[in-house]
Amino acid sequence: MRSVGTVLFLVVLASLVATGARRWRIPAPSLLVVAGLTVALLPGAPEIHVTPEIIGLVVLPPLLYASAEEISWRELRVVWKPVGILAIGLVLASAAIVGFVASVVTPLSWQMALVLGAVLASTDPVAVTALGRRLALPPKVQVLVQAESLFNDATSLVLFKVAVGVAVAASAVSWGGAGGEFALLAGGGTLIGAAVAGVVALIRRRTEDPVLETVIALVTPYAAYVLAEGAHTSGVTSVVVAGVLLGGRSDRLTSARIRLQLDAVYGTVVFLLESVVFSLIGLSLPGLIRELGDGARLWPLYALALAATLIAVRMLWVFPMSALLQRQAGRRRTNWRIPAVLSWAGTRGVMPLAAALSIPVATASGAALPGRPLVLVLTSSVVVVTLIVQGFTLATVVRRSGIALEPDHTEREEAHARLSLADAGMRRLEEISELEAVPDVVTDRLRRALHARQEHARERLDDSDGRTESADHVYRQLRRDLILVESAELQRLYDDHRISDTTRRRLQRSLDLEEARLADA
Repeated sequence: MRSVGTVLFLVVLASLVATGARRWRIPAPSLLVVAGLTVALLPGAPEIHVTPEIIGLVVLPPLLYASAEEISWRELRVVWKPVGILAIGLVLASAAIVGFVASVVTPLSWQMALVLGAVLASTDPVAVTALGRRLALPPKVQVLVQAESLFNDATSLVLFKVAVGVAVAASAVSWGGAGGEFALLAGGGTLIGAAVAGVVALIRRRTEDPVLETVIALVTPYAAYVLAEGAHTSGVTSVVVAGVLLGGRSDRLTSARIRLQLDAVYGTVVFLLESVVFSLIGLSLPGLIRELGDGARLWPLYALALAATLIAVRMLWVFPMSALLQRQAGRRRTNWRIPAVLSWAGTRGVMPLAAALSIPVATASGAALPGRPLVLVLTSSVVVVTLIVQGFTLATVVRRSGIALEPDHTEREEAHARLSLADAGMRRLEEISELEAVPDVVTDRLRRALHARQEHARERLDDSDGRTESADHVYRQLRRDLILVESAELQRLYDDHRISDTTRRRLQRSLDLEEARLADA
């Protein structure tokens, strides 16, 4: 019962903190880590031990899948070259330099230092996506940051397996074998992810049951991960590929009603899992520290040195790479604003922690693997440092860089799109009314609705002094008040037994959708 109570406490704590973070406009992952760390330091707090199975099998697949679904194929094709350079070159450089620094400044052997470098080499897709959602980044930059964090895991996973083999079995490094293993992990994961996406797409096209659609959507990332891991390939790559392929075709697989339901369900799942997992990072750190020996009392200095090394390596890699790519593109003046944001967006999170927890406890001879507790502590500490330092300051870096999209830009883009949609609908309506015998009352009703949408979009585009925005705000507020009155009247009709529960639910859903549209307008 105590374990059940601990889980419920974690869910409640994480949900409250994440809700507060959204209201206060604070990065939720950073605040959740701080909250977890604070609770763990309180007297009588339960000691949390996180297993690799919990993170690797339960938490990671849906979070990776949700992140991958947000990536645009169009933007990904534009940034594939820098993504490849970052996902392979920067990971190799980070692992080598961090491993070297760890072997010099910490008591770790060079084998375990190499393991630590491989663990910390890649950015974390869960943390990067969670931090990036609240920033108004241009689409190209957003995709670049997310795609790098999603596709660099295959490289770090190969390095990690090679490093663990050296540390556990004291075997020699075979770079030819490492290259073959990389091809197996990345290539095999890609094929399995594409196959899962194809099967799921076929099933969802033939399914109209909302409950079954929801179950399929929830099972898809776990199926991709388990099948790939069972085939000894990269489960992470498989989930990412499946998410990217299915996310780009979601509008063609289901109806609008089912998409609304899937968005609500997946939004709830992602919110809970992100909230709990970042809280666990903070909660588990004190317990890991207590397992350290007396020879590692300087671990805070080690963690700060490694975090600073990661940030420095990323900057020294990103800025020259960006300058070279801009010069190849024919730009005379180098733009340093995007490299500044990109270099500061390299937070670590769930993935490094999962990799560190999967390090074997014993060597091939059966002896305890030396340095494993210190690697766990340093990994968790670096994750906490990057989430707090970079997480709390990333919004400031984006704002000062000047690349964030202004609200006016987004509103005008949306207004132009709404006007184009209404114009297209009006043209189609005129074609139908000329070719088919449609009742005048129907065409007049549709024409009035489309005309109202056109006028509304034009008013938003022509607004230069804020009066239309003010009128829109008053309209939305009054309409919300009217919706509250209508909801109360709907409940009164139900309480008086004048309508059925089915009718009440259907009309309430219609009011809820309208209120949601007013909130998004």
